[in-house]
Amino acid sequence: MANLSQKNVKSAMILAAGRGERMRPLTDRVPKPLLMVGDKPLVEHHILRLINAGFDHIVLNTAHLGEQIEACLGDGSRFGIDIDYSREGQGQALETGGGIYKALDLLRGEVFAVINGDVWSDFDLGRLNLNPLFNQKALAAHLVMVKNPEHNTAGDFCLVKGRVAVDGCNKRLTFSGMSLFHRDFFKKAKGGAFPLAPMLRDAMGQKQVSGELHEGLWVDVGTPQRLEMVNNMLEAN
Repeated sequence: MANLSQKNVKSAMILAAGRGERMRPLTDRVPKPLLMVGDKPLVEHHILRLINAGFDHIVLNTAHLGEQIEACLGDGSRFGIDIDYSREGQGQALETGGGIYKALDLLRGEVFAVINGDVWSDFDLGRLNLNPLFNQKALAAHLVMVKNPEHNTAGDFCLVKGRVAVDGCNKRLTFSGMSLFHRDFFKKAKGGAFPLAPMLRDAMGQKQVSGELHEGLWVDVGTPQRLEMVNNMLEAN
């Protein structure tokens, strides 16, 4: 992998294909990315923040009620950005790894950002656009980590001196769902449905994953209660 620190990242993927089981019954008729946060759908907040951060191309993977997402967002022209869709259909979910792999041909450049469609944060996405990940040496991925929420007290991974590892620390942190990937990260993938975590652990074992800690606002908007919490926060501010 070449060092790409001199290039900005322009392409981002929003993971939007999930069924949203924990959000039911809200997601029985409305896909999770279109649930309202304040005065606009959750996914529009992501799009506007990515635009403000300097991204000019977004890919969304869709499955459950994906036609509603496309009807709402279109080709991105009303936002002044290009939007493409990776359609996964209504069958077996491709999971995170499989979803990103299927969208690789749509994503531009060797490095791209990936954002979970159901997180809410004040993290400066411009940090990803500036491609901080490869400033040290060529790496496979860069993860934004956060302190453990109540629903994940054990955490996911360690962050030690700017590198993410499976172990080697007293207290693990939680992966925020905001990241950068070099497309070579997926070169050994075979396609189909597969999770992302095992591939990340393998890359961590080779010390190819960097990371940073975000200590600001972050919410996994995965349940109706957390959706209400975010809306209450916006109303209060």
